[in-house]
Amino acid sequence: MNIIYKLPGYVLCLLGGFFLSWGGLIIRSFETNDIWKILLIRSFFFIIALIFFLILTYKKNTAEVIKKSGFPAIIAGLFLSLSFVAYVVAMSKTTVANVVFIISTQTIFLAIFGLLFLKEKIAFKGLISIALAFLGMVIMVEDSFNQGTLIGNMVAFAIPINFTILVMIIRKFPDLDMVPAIFYSGIFSIIYGLFLASDLVFSTNDIIMGFLLGVPQLAFGFICVTIGTKTTKAVTVGLLMLLETIFAPIWVWIFLNELPPKSVFLGGIIIIFAVILKSFDKSGKISN
Repeated sequence: MNIIYKLPGYVLCLLGGFFLSWGGLIIRSFETNDIWKILLIRSFFFIIALIFFLILTYKKNTAEVIKKSGFPAIIAGLFLSLSFVAYVVAMSKTTVANVVFIISTQTIFLAIFGLLFLKEKIAFKGLISIALAFLGMVIMVEDSFNQGTLIGNMVAFAIPINFTILVMIIRKFPDLDMVPAIFYSGIFSIIYGLFLASDLVFSTNDIIMGFLLGVPQLAFGFICVTIGTKTTKAVTVGLLMLLETIFAPIWVWIFLNELPPKSVFLGGIIIIFAVILKSFDKSGKISN
């Protein structure tokens, strides 16, 4: 497992974006329409993969590392788990393109939250990128009124917002180990699924999809991004993570012929441009 830590950070971020980009296609491939069952089986396999990774990484100190992460990691995990819920719900209520374009706005929300809670200034370039991002989001949300996907779009916004809160917690507690926080997010997600799923019966197809969604897509994706961001500049991370935004709609187009309206791509292009512009804004600590 040490080979992961030997890979360059930018390679890990690139791999992370690639793994995460398959989420929409896999969710579309489930036979069940019960989002809580999808969340449950995804989280089940995710936790197994994460425990395996923790044991290989920390060995006999695994339990101690999780314990030392303390209450901040639990709170961070709670907000991340809400992102997991929003991801599954949004993917079932709107197009994959809508969801990933909205997720990509997390860089913008980081700037806004950094200003509000960490008093980090936003340069003029940053203000322009925020304005452009909101323009793109308005175009997408306005279109959702006609397409009947408004609920999915609104839920999708919970993903970048909760992720931003997670980052704020990490910034507040810089010694916080992100991996235990991810562990707690999986535990919370399993609890949601157990209480809200209609039943615990899964078809063979859904078990396979649950494995693909929980292990290579989510676990591998988050592990690569978590480790990769430690040695990669924020500007590089922001740009490499756009790989998820670009490829996720391509997978569902190739395999499921899902093609969203042109307005979604117009709004998405504006958002991507805003994210790239913000990534090169060196005024704040977040985008240094």
